[in-house]
Amino acid sequence: VQLQASGGGLVQAGGSLRISCAASGRTFSNYVMGWFRQAPGKEREFVGAIRGSGGSTYYADSVKGRFTISRDNAKNTVYLQMNSLKPEDTAVYYCAASSKVYVVMVTTGYNYWGQGTEVTVSS
Repeated sequence: VQLQASGGGLVQAGGSLRISCAASGRTFSNYVMGWFRQAPGKEREFVGAIRGSGGSTYYADSVKGRFTISRDNAKNTVYLQMNSLKPEDTAVYYCAASSKVYVVMVTTGYNYWGQGTEVTVSS
């Protein structure tokens, strides 16, 4: 599976941004898709994930209620809608694909990674 993230940019605190991740190579709906982020000097952390069917989503506490993950299996694309952004959301955001049946929230559970897209939230 090849993953290509896009849509990052600079946004003011309180604003919104939607980033996307396009997949190719395998049956997209077979994969749990996750979003992670990595801020400068910090470890990569789980943001959220969505199951292959799109029926279930999972979020880190830090983004719950502000971020929404969705997917369009016909377009082989997963989205991360980010609302009420805060400066602490500034990071490089990575999409990842997992072939596991269940959702995992650690990087080691994902087989494939995109290149990352940078999101900067100004105060």
